[in-house]
Formats: sequence, C-alpha cells, structure tokens
Amino acid sequence: MKIITTQLAFILFCFSLSAQNVSSFIADADVFFSKHVTDGLVDYRAVQQDDKLDQFVQEIASFDYSGLEKKQKKAYLINAYNLLVISQIIEKYPIASVQETGAFFEKESIVVAGKKFSLNKFEKEELLKPFGDARLHFVLVCGAKGCPPITNFAYTPEKLNEQLDTQTRKSLNDASFIKITDKQLNISKIFEWYASDFGSNKTTRINFINGYRNSRIPSSAKFKYIDYDWSINDSQSAAAINIDGAGAANSARYIVSSTIPKGTAELKVFNNLFTQRFEDNSTRNNFFTSTFSALYGVNNRFNAGFEFKYRRVSNSTFPRSALTVFGNDDDEDVFSTRAGITGIGPKIRWAPTSALPNFSIQSTIQFPVGEGLQGIDDRPFIDWDGIFWNTQFFNDIAIGSRFSLFTELDLFFEDLGNSEEGRSNRFLTPVTLIWSYFPNPKTTIYAIGNYAPIWVENFDYFYQYGIGFKYQFSRIFEVELLVSDFTTQNTAVNNGQAATYNLGLRYNIQ
Repeated sequence: MKIITTQLAFILFCFSLSAQNVSSFIADADVFFSKHVTDGLVDYRAVQQDDKLDQFVQEIASFDYSGLEKKQKKAYLINAYNLLVISQIIEKYPIASVQETGAFFEKESIVVAGKKFSLNKFEKEELLKPFGDARLHFVLVCGAKGCPPITNFAYTPEKLNEQLDTQTRKSLNDASFIKITDKQLNISKIFEWYASDFGSNKTTRINFINGYRNSRIPSSAKFKYIDYDWSINDSQSAAAINIDGAGAANSARYIVSSTIPKGTAELKVFNNLFTQRFEDNSTRNNFFTSTFSALYGVNNRFNAGFEFKYRRVSNSTFPRSALTVFGNDDDEDVFSTRAGITGIGPKIRWAPTSALPNFSIQSTIQFPVGEGLQGIDDRPFIDWDGIFWNTQFFNDIAIGSRFSLFTELDLFFEDLGNSEEGRSNRFLTPVTLIWSYFPNPKTTIYAIGNYAPIWVENFDYFYQYGIGFKYQFSRIFEVELLVSDFTTQNTAVNNGQAATYNLGLRYNIQ
C-alpha cells in the first residue's frame, strides 16, 4: 500500500509540474502575441529581433505533453502550432508568401516532444484527429492573409471553449471569408480542403456555418470557393495598396539595417571605383576598392564576422579613362600604380531593441596590411597606415507599400594610432539619406545623398549624390548598381570633377 501511495504521489507531482510548465508557457505566449500581433497581422521584422521565439521552439521540441489534461493539451498545442508557423516564416523572412519557400507545410522541419513533424502532419495527427473539433480551423493560423486572423492573445484552458466559439463566429461572419450573393455561397477553401471535418454533406456543412452566423444561409445555396490569398500576414504591409501584385513590395524586400537571423550567414562584396581629374594639371586619379564582408547570425539580434579591403590605384594623364586602374604598368600614360589588400579585421552588427527592428549599430575595425600604404619610394598613396574604425547607426523607415527612407550616421576614424610626423588621426561624421522606391517586390530604385565633414586641424569635407538600382534575383541573392557625383574640398577649390561607379553583390546562406 505504501508503494502504491508513493507512486501515486509521484504521478500527481509530475502532473502538477507539467501543468505549471504549460501555464508558464501559455503566459509567455500571451505576452509574445500581444507584443507582435496587431489586427490579425504579425510584425515579423520585430519578431526577428526577439530571442523569445527561439526559447518557445526549444520548449516545444522537448516538452512531453502526453500526460496533460485534455483542455490543457488542446490549448498548449494550438499555441505551439501558431508559434511554429511564425518560426518557420522567420527562418525564410523576408518573403511575400509562405508558398515562396517550397513545401512549407509538408517538409518535416519542426520538432514537437522529441518527434519530427511537418506542419501539416502536426496539425492533422496531434490536433484535428485527436480532438475532432472543426473550430480548430479558425484558430490554427497558416501565415497567410487567407487564413482566419491570428489573435494577439494566447489560448488558455480556462477560456478555451469560449475563445474557440468567438474566433469561429468572427470568421464565419467576415465578408472576406464567407459571403452569400444571389443564393450562391462564396466561401473559404478551408471548407473544400477539410470538407469532412464540417460534415458528411453540404447540408451538415451549412448547418455548421449557420450555428455561428448572424444571418442564416439557405440550405439551397450553391457553393463557390474563394481563391485563397497566400500573401503573408505581415503587419509591415498592412497599409499596402495591392496594385499589380506589388502590395507586399515593401514587406518582402531585403532590409539593409536589419540583423540577419540566427544561424544564417551573409556575404557581401561592394566594388567602388572613384575617379577624379583636375583641369589645371591634366591628371586623372583613380581608386578602386573592393570590400568583402561576412556576417553570421549568433542570434537574431547580434551578428559577428569580418571584413577585408582590396585596393588598386592609378594616376594617369587626362583624358585617359578611369579604367586605367585595371591596366598595367606598361601604359606610358600611367605614371604610378599600386594594388593589394590594405586592411582586415572584425565586424559586428547589433539590434539593441526589438521595439525598433530596423535600427541597428554596426562596427568595423580594420588593421592595416602592408607597409608604407600612405606612399613610399615613389609608390602612390593607397590607404592609411593607421587603424580604420567605423561605427554606423542604421535605421530604415517603411513609408506605405512602395517607399522607404534609410538613414545612416557614421563615427569614422582613419589612421588611428599613426604617430608619424606630419600625419594626424582623422575623424569623420558622414550622414547618409537614401530614398527608395519599390516598383515590385524584387526591384529597388533609389536616390542617395551623403555629406561627410572631416574634423581635422584644417577642416575638410566631401559630399556626393547619386542614383542606384537593386534587384533581388531571389531572397538570397541581390545585385546593386550605383553612380554618384562626388565633390571634395580639393575638387571644389581647384575646378576638378569626381565620380563613383559601384557594383554590389549580396548572398545569404540560410
């Protein structure tokens, strides 16, 4: 008897512990949904910066819910499903639709209680079949606008029946989800895909619908299924105007200022050709800089990596073209050339607050590579001999569906630690504004303006303005072109001209 009592006590203790875990999970989920869901739409950019989602995924993967009481289990699994859909979207974000990812619902990419599932299998085997409750179709959210809207609260065991009724009633009285005209019932494809869950025939399905409708549907109504809207339920495109399929143009774009998600990598190459000439001495100076950077998502709000810089320089007579920088020393009109890697060092990007998902701070330090970079033995200047350190403050503001304003402030140190006579540490504070237009989700056309005061003993500056173009061949590969007019104090005083020609490539490793 004592052994039986001890075993019973242990079972009750385990059950109590499981119940406490579920209560804590649901309370945390409630906070998460209230923070990131508005009017049935999810702020996925903000979620990207919230490490809490990773904690939910880990809990769902390890927690054994088999011993839970029925209502607890049902509430727990509804919340778990909706969180897992969000986590799967975040792994591929930014996307315009879950259909872009390929086999989004069929790929076995989630873990629940130690078992691998697809979202479709998890929904059917762990929720729809065991509970046999058709109302679940109105609370399990697929990440698309055609789904019933996601709530900004978690489902709880205590209120579950009331919550299921409320959400079912909202959906079945929503004209975008179900509408009757001239005895024809225009209805969500959910009723076609899961027809048997709502009854064995048309009459039982209509009876189910009428159980939640404010105005009844006649039994003679003919069914017509509405085309499903698979565009992502993203709050960032809530104000979008859906013209020519470009409604998600702003939400689907790559955001320069965002950190990359945990476990992914970003590779960038940015090539800049700067050329200047002066009419008084008939020379052309060319600088080609290729910067390669790699970042890895340590977590959703902190990225770390490195950057290195390769440079070529040529000084030639005018009117030789800027492309002489890619030539050789045998050209008689080119009187000095130089090339090589000039700097390498670490790089980080940090999103300090989830409240501003498109605000980040990036810092890069490059240590000089080589000697006499500032000029030695008749070899021209190619870079500074001291350390380069640049800290950048980025923010990106979406304006409607087709525009954004990108802002950047830099704290830029050049030639740090160089105590050579006649040299001084240089401090710059460049300010950059970029106004972007998105004619479609893959294309960006932008105008850039930049002003950089140089805070040295004899004040200096440069500024530039130009036009650029970006094209996203896929969510992982992008090409950028930029041309700008460039003015320095030197070119302004000496009647010179300068310009930059730029080619950028970005590749993301998922």
